Amino acid sequence: MDYKAYIAERLHVEGVSPGEIASALAVPPDTSMGDYALPCFKFAKVLRRSPVSIAEELAGSFPADDVVEGAAAVGGYLNFRINKRGLAEETLCRIQNEGTKYGSSDMGGGKTVCIDYSSVNIAKPFHIGHLSTTVLGGALYRIFDFLGYRAVGINHLGDYGTQFGKLISAYKHWGDREEVEKGGIHAVNDLYVRFTREATEEMESEAREYFRLIESGDREANDLFEWFKRLTLAYVEKIYDRLHITFDSYAGERFYTDKMEPVIRELEEKGLLVESQGAKIVDLEPYGMPPCLILRSDGASLYATRDLAAAIYRKNTYDFDKCLYVVAYQQNLHFKQVFKVLELMGKEWAKDLVHVAYGMVSLEEGAMSTRKGNVVWLEDVISRCVEKAYAIISEKNPDLDDKASVAEKVGVGAVVFGALYNSKIKDIVFSYDKALNFDGETSVYVQYTCARANSVLGKAREKGIQWKDAETLQPCAQEFDLLKALAEFPETVKTAAKTYEPSVIARYCVDVAQKFNKFYIDCKIMGADSDMVRAFRLRLTEATLQTLTNALTLLGIGVPEKM
Repeated sequence: MDYKAYIAERLHVEGVSPGEIASALAVPPDTSMGDYALPCFKFAKVLRRSPVSIAEELAGSFPADDVVEGAAAVGGYLNFRINKRGLAEETLCRIQNEGTKYGSSDMGGGKTVCIDYSSVNIAKPFHIGHLSTTVLGGALYRIFDFLGYRAVGINHLGDYGTQFGKLISAYKHWGDREEVEKGGIHAVNDLYVRFTREATEEMESEAREYFRLIESGDREANDLFEWFKRLTLAYVEKIYDRLHITFDSYAGERFYTDKMEPVIRELEEKGLLVESQGAKIVDLEPYGMPPCLILRSDGASLYATRDLAAAIYRKNTYDFDKCLYVVAYQQNLHFKQVFKVLELMGKEWAKDLVHVAYGMVSLEEGAMSTRKGNVVWLEDVISRCVEKAYAIISEKNPDLDDKASVAEKVGVGAVVFGALYNSKIKDIVFSYDKALNFDGETSVYVQYTCARANSVLGKAREKGIQWKDAETLQPCAQEFDLLKALAEFPETVKTAAKTYEPSVIARYCVDVAQKFNKFYIDCKIMGADSDMVRAFRLRLTEATLQTLTNALTLLGIGVPEKM
């Protein structure tokens, strides 16, 4: 149950909507005062009365029931106390009945959300700079799907540009098909790096000609390009599998080659396309932005041209309610320009386009990548994390079965959680030691909490103890803190979707894990004073395990049964 919404609907403040009341409700720092508190100071101006007077009047008129036991006014605040036993019964029954669906909803029923993420470059390995867009987009995909939306994952491949002419030139000069096939994407990248270092003016000219041949449909040039593309996708699919990432479309830049001309014509027909120093632009100066370059002076298209065509294609194909672009914050201006041009074209749906910007990822060692070949590959980061996880697990639990499988879940989870735990806009410095800390704010800590809960439940099963139909008892302080957190999961998922912030769920996982571990330490479970208390606490333990599993799954993180 959304207790904030429940309170807000039953609380009548003249001139203030239930939504405003719900957003103002907060958990007081001293929970002995109540479970939720409403500051009445913001209503003083509307009602022209003191906050103290408002709080007292609202407390006297608030209808107590089996859900909210009552309200009390304290110095301008209105404090509400939830019926603890009622919350426990409602929460535990819901989790038990809904299982893996707990936290889901049908709020997105009939609506479509397109999510453009990862967008790998053909013929280039996956470097760590692609981590955030990939796991952030993947998490949003799962979150929206969980909330009933039709989620469409789009990998807008970087498969257009003169670099492919350079690659063909490099291959023609130095490549060997058998060696490239054997070396895969890294062999292809080595050729490209060599071209940037050693290419002569003649080779640069040759590269431009090869790119022209690709565009004109030359069979040999396109066969080589498609080969490079197959090598790239075979490589990235292995990484996507490890990260639990899926896509519904791999339509990249090249896909829109024949879809740009209608856009350019429409811009001309609507008087938006003007010439500037031989180039074609849309003037955005009246809107506080530089011009949006549509065609270069040589007639070549640009990123903006292809993104305009892509947006129109996606609207026509998917009829989306929202289209998200999970792209680094360096592209803020680019997307503002593209969205404004679409708005000027009369596309009323331009308001439904959202740039989900994120910060950069680096390692503690420092700078990671340049076109000269100084790159940190994402596959290496994942593998190193898994290796370190294996070493830690082997030391902590040498007799654990299938350590390799557990290490894979722990290591991959550490990489994903490290990218998702902080607000998406923050730059991240990834640390192997911090990410794999069993006691920190990490996925490892949450996974270990799940393994602890699973261990308790396993011991209870071995003893033949039943708890599914256990009576709900009046919870103690530690039990109630945990139950209240579990009850907040459905709203947490909705908040993550509304703000495009999977970090909300990541932080929720840590909070629930901390509350469970306090309950585990302070309250005896298997050694409880009575069978009734033990069964109730086992039921609470199972509910915690289910909720954390659901939350981690949304983030793309596996849950080992043992650690």
